[in-house]
Amino acid sequence: MSENTDHLQRSSLPIPDLAYTGTVTYDATSPDTHYPPISPVKPPADAPNVLVILIDDCGFGATSAFGGPVHTPNFERVAAQGIKYSRFHTTALCSPTRAALLSGRNHHTVGMGGITEIATSAPGYNSLRPNNCAPLAETLKLNGYNTAQFGKCHEVPVWESSAVGPFGHWPTPGNGFEYFYGFIGGETNQWYPAIYENTSPIEPWGTPEQGYHFMADMTEKAVNWTKQQKSLAPDTPFFTYFAPGATHAPHHVPAEWADKYAGKFDQGWDTIRNETFARQLDLGVVPKDAVLTERNEGIPSWDEMDDAIKPTLARQMEVYAGYLEYADHHVGLLLDALEELGELDDTLIYLIIGDNGASAEGTMTGTTNEGFTINHMEDIETDEYKIAHKDDLGTPRSYNHYAIGWAHAMDTPYQWTKQVASHWGGTRNGTIVSWPNGIAARGEVRDQFAHVIDVAPTVLQAAGIPEPHTVNGVTQRPYEGIPMNYSFDDAEAPEQHTTQYFEMLGNRAIFHLGWTAVAKHKDPWLASSHGLDEDVWELYNVEEDWTQSNDLAAQHPEKLAELQRLFLIQAARFNVLPMDTRSAERFNGELVGRPALVKGTSQTFYPGMKRMSENSVVNIKNKSFTVTAQVTLPEGGGNGVLIAQGGAYGGWSFYLNSGAPAFAYNLGGVAIEYTRAGAALAAGEHELRAHFAYDGGGLGKGGTITLFDGDAKLAEGRITRTLPFFFSMDETVDIGSDLASPVSDDYEATGNEFTGNLTWLRLDAGDDDHTHLADPNHLMQIAMTRQ
Repeated sequence: MSENTDHLQRSSLPIPDLAYTGTVTYDATSPDTHYPPISPVKPPADAPNVLVILIDDCGFGATSAFGGPVHTPNFERVAAQGIKYSRFHTTALCSPTRAALLSGRNHHTVGMGGITEIATSAPGYNSLRPNNCAPLAETLKLNGYNTAQFGKCHEVPVWESSAVGPFGHWPTPGNGFEYFYGFIGGETNQWYPAIYENTSPIEPWGTPEQGYHFMADMTEKAVNWTKQQKSLAPDTPFFTYFAPGATHAPHHVPAEWADKYAGKFDQGWDTIRNETFARQLDLGVVPKDAVLTERNEGIPSWDEMDDAIKPTLARQMEVYAGYLEYADHHVGLLLDALEELGELDDTLIYLIIGDNGASAEGTMTGTTNEGFTINHMEDIETDEYKIAHKDDLGTPRSYNHYAIGWAHAMDTPYQWTKQVASHWGGTRNGTIVSWPNGIAARGEVRDQFAHVIDVAPTVLQAAGIPEPHTVNGVTQRPYEGIPMNYSFDDAEAPEQHTTQYFEMLGNRAIFHLGWTAVAKHKDPWLASSHGLDEDVWELYNVEEDWTQSNDLAAQHPEKLAELQRLFLIQAARFNVLPMDTRSAERFNGELVGRPALVKGTSQTFYPGMKRMSENSVVNIKNKSFTVTAQVTLPEGGGNGVLIAQGGAYGGWSFYLNSGAPAFAYNLGGVAIEYTRAGAALAAGEHELRAHFAYDGGGLGKGGTITLFDGDAKLAEGRITRTLPFFFSMDETVDIGSDLASPVSDDYEATGNEFTGNLTWLRLDAGDDDHTHLADPNHLMQIAMTRQ
């Protein structure tokens, strides 16, 4: 451990500048002129570099490091230099785990009781980290560390997630990172990502055909940043937060990586669970007397699946496995760079393999495109459709997610999956800690209980930096995590994190002194159907029952009552109350007190505006709408996109093709319907309009599209069916071009910029809105699928 021997006052940040109190002379050449040299703020001597790697949506039983079927040699490489933690826990969901990790406080303490899209005004659920909970990166930066974040950020409140901010909850400047390269939100297309550099949207350097993939891109950025940092400031340690989109859906990976696993999953998820459990016993990441839990009610066995779809189901897992190994490979490239720089031994590495359990958000038979599930298009994505598009999985032609049975297998040996905070399958993630210069142990396993809130205090203790009392003038709430340093070199040290609550969407639990009391409120794929008081509590002695396989509630009612009472005490203490299992109400921002970025039914855009998410623009689904563009066309005719929303997996575009106006509606990538004018327009000023008259009568209905030049009608066409809930999980509204994957086949992914002059463009939504007919339970499913 580093020690603070420089006598700097580090408890109040920023470290105050001390005024010179010596003699001031008249002449700088006087022999009595003495000023101390400038001493930049540096961390304590011997403070290590810190690298936190957070893999997304990866269960305890996925990687070979913890007995899983996916080959992860670089994760094992980190473990060989350090120690595995077999009882490390997350919150069961994305945004909450990340907020807790970066703050050292419980997720409700920092306002992240759920994902940002369902925030309310309640303190535990508003998605706003209070300023009395300064993030770890800010503390390290103010103590002289260089800080950078790469990859996913899903902690920005939805009303602050546009290119105009405010940026107080973005990685930079609000969360203490000096540099950010990644995406904002729950997921992004790995072939066509929506990237920000700091706070500016930028485009990938190439297309999939040119070899682009975001995992490789963000790794290269991280390597280059690290090399530059060590070149220019070799004595300054860094804090790097490396959070890839892998292995969250979409499971996008170059085909050769998925093909490495051809035939490896034909035996199905039940056999894979048994094989994984045997390896886990051999590795010692579960004890010899551990019991493999039973498959949960509602999850089908492999034998129950139709033989015709089994090859497609197996391919889903091959693609996922390739994606995970691909992520492991790029983590290895980052490790190689540290080794090349001579920094690997002096870097404290936290490799947290999953921000929650494996995701059960992919339906019972998986999906080729999450948009089908979101938009209730099950009639299109039949089993026959999935079978026919098996070879699209993982490629730019898909937006895929594996079946629920695979998620359960990837959480071996535990019950349940992501979202289920009541059971270890949702919250227990394999974690590896390495620091060769600071930890003597090599290749060992630690069984002490730990939680993601323990990371921040562990890092500060390793660096010799005190937990700050005040930051930027605000008195700080103490860290709620427990430093894990005590266990680094002592496998037998009594565990110090002895009490921890869990809660997510009503699924809740309490761990205390070797016991857990748990109550599962809902399955990940179902909505809340009953009151919290109707939940059935279970009780487990986790010292004797590692996997929560033997419910003792009936045998020990007094212990269960004791723990239920303790849960309520902790819930009151950490802003968990009132627990919120509502569906429809949480999507009405006015009702729950959540600000809206865009209000009204009309919005005007200007050239250069791009990468606007769906919550940043007027909603035109399930209603009529009009697009009006004031343009000047050059001699020879104009071409290119005026406005596009979404991409190749769903969306619409208004553009000029060979000088003639055209409108394309993309129905989830299944079909594209075009309305095209018959002739090119003359040079000069034009007011172009596309008016969609919605048929009405429910959600996702069709309508008539009419194109105008001023008052002159140019063309009319039909849109048979529309997307009722979402155009795209991550693709955006772009003015003057169609970024990322193209909505229309009339133009390519690049080179589709409008060649004329666009003065302004206005989007007007009609007053015939049918969205009130939406099923509130399905709206909640949409939000949870996005995270």
